[in-house]
Amino acid sequence: MAGRINDDDVKAVRDAVPIDAVVSEYLQLRNAGGGNLKGLCPFHDEKSPSFQVSPSKGLFHCFGCQEGGDTIAFVMKIDHLSFSETVERLAAKAGITLRYEEGGYNPGHQRGERIRLIEAHQAAARFYADQLGSAEAETGRKFLAERGFDQAAAEHFGVGYSPAGWDHLTRFLRGKGFSDRELVLSGLSQDGRRGPIDRFRGRLMWPIKDVGGEIVGFGARKLRDDDNGPKYLNTPETPIYKKSQVLYGIDLAKKDIAKASRAVVVEGYTDVMACHLAGVTTAIATCGTAFGGDHIKILRRLLMDNGSARVIFTFDGDAAGQKAALRAFEDDQKFAAETYIAIAPDGMDPCDLRLAKGDEAVADLVEPRTPLFEFALRQIVRRYDLETPAGRAAALDEAAPVVARIKNVASQHEVAVQLAGMLGILDTQFVVRRVAQIARWQRQGGKGPAQQPSRRAHDAPAPAAAPSGPALNLRSPAHRTERELLKLALQRPELVSPAFDAYGADEFTAPPYAAVRQCIQDAGGATGAPADYLDAVREAAPDDTVRALVTELAVETIFARTVDEAYAGDQLVTVRLRAVDRRIRDVQGTLARLGPNGDPERTAAVQNELWVLTQYGQSLRNNGAAAL
Repeated sequence: MAGRINDDDVKAVRDAVPIDAVVSEYLQLRNAGGGNLKGLCPFHDEKSPSFQVSPSKGLFHCFGCQEGGDTIAFVMKIDHLSFSETVERLAAKAGITLRYEEGGYNPGHQRGERIRLIEAHQAAARFYADQLGSAEAETGRKFLAERGFDQAAAEHFGVGYSPAGWDHLTRFLRGKGFSDRELVLSGLSQDGRRGPIDRFRGRLMWPIKDVGGEIVGFGARKLRDDDNGPKYLNTPETPIYKKSQVLYGIDLAKKDIAKASRAVVVEGYTDVMACHLAGVTTAIATCGTAFGGDHIKILRRLLMDNGSARVIFTFDGDAAGQKAALRAFEDDQKFAAETYIAIAPDGMDPCDLRLAKGDEAVADLVEPRTPLFEFALRQIVRRYDLETPAGRAAALDEAAPVVARIKNVASQHEVAVQLAGMLGILDTQFVVRRVAQIARWQRQGGKGPAQQPSRRAHDAPAPAAAPSGPALNLRSPAHRTERELLKLALQRPELVSPAFDAYGADEFTAPPYAAVRQCIQDAGGATGAPADYLDAVREAAPDDTVRALVTELAVETIFARTVDEAYAGDQLVTVRLRAVDRRIRDVQGTLARLGPNGDPERTAAVQNELWVLTQYGQSLRNNGAAAL
């Protein structure tokens, strides 16, 4: 075992490495007054900063979780290092050579495990970078060049090449004093039949650094057709590499993320390179996993969740990219920052976009476009036919629980109103109430909306279904009028024809009445009804239930004292006017869904239909049956 580090050297390390410089590697610090700095605590989740740093005293303290200490204590806790490992790391940064009480300098094989694994990765990165210039790496250099990356770009991002042989890196690192156990533990090598062999062979290599700037893993891209491995192969889980806790490019982007209060999340290594070279220096990417809660914690500490902070996701426009965006939305509420999604024209990723249209196109892509919640909701509602009441109701049932997860009540209300517009439901308060109700269920630990009885929007009545018999609501004015009109059509067809025969079954809101209307049409209509007219209508009925309703309506007394053309005209006008008003609401909903940025031709056609319907409705109100 290594001896105890000399106390004077420990003090020299503390004095040489300012605590604010170290803490700033992990989170954004701002002036807290009195010479102190503040930020979001990295040791517990919080919305407002309670973590303070005193540069003059060399100490930190969180008033939320009570963690505190000096520079060494901070690094020990945040990176899970031992005391000696932490001092060794900080000493290396400060250029201080440590002495040990039991004599001599600390030999390499006695250094802490994490330090050794980091050093192995640093040596591997240098080895890979040197190999990129070899003859064998021609395919790698060609791959980079075809994507717009020159030698300077490769050097800036540390891109390298792993030789195709079995153990080139393994032998190189053994020569540097690393043991076989360390090489396998690091993930750089793997067990073979005759000992460790290289994990990465014949691939383009990207070093992956943690937020402190230390290399903890690699991403490797396949280049050869005879490589049977996956397109991208990443370092496996190791003591220093957890894929859910690393973001590629975070070491390069963190200062600009903190400065601009903006982060751009892309999907791959080349996308990060393309963005940075195009001037979007806040770009980062996950490493072979979905964007999740641990990634959010890293960004929140850099963004400090202030009101102007923005996180912009750029996913491919294909189904997988859309699915990734929806997964990101699942964690959206863990941000106080505003979240957006940007999808390039033709579904191009930032790397392809830079090649096709240049740096300016990439810079323009990531300017905030569509709020993530809006994108997520549109992905849901697009699966439904919003031209039908049933489609709108079903879309609302699926989308409302998503909106209900928004914790901020004001934001939840605003998004609910926007959801109503997407669906074309004019009664926005109905949607707001529905969302608030689901939010209450969720807070109370209820089963959620999927198990709750569905309600329909006021302008989205239950859809016409197969006739279910005469179980009708005769308290409904619409049902009463429709019933009266059908009785007239069956008992006194001469009073309602020929206008009645122009009425569609969809003008009758009750399914059984719509079925009777269809029977009259199938029997030849009410105009010029022959002597066997009722028999023909009954014969046209699809089943005994509808046939019984025809009989019932044919014998039921008409309510009017005077059954004449004026009374018949009133029923005709009322049924038609209600149908026109329903259609107007549908068209208004369509217009609301199109929005100000909708297709101009489609918008013009819908507006024209709305004008025609409005004029017709007004004519019916003013002129009665004469307008039919």
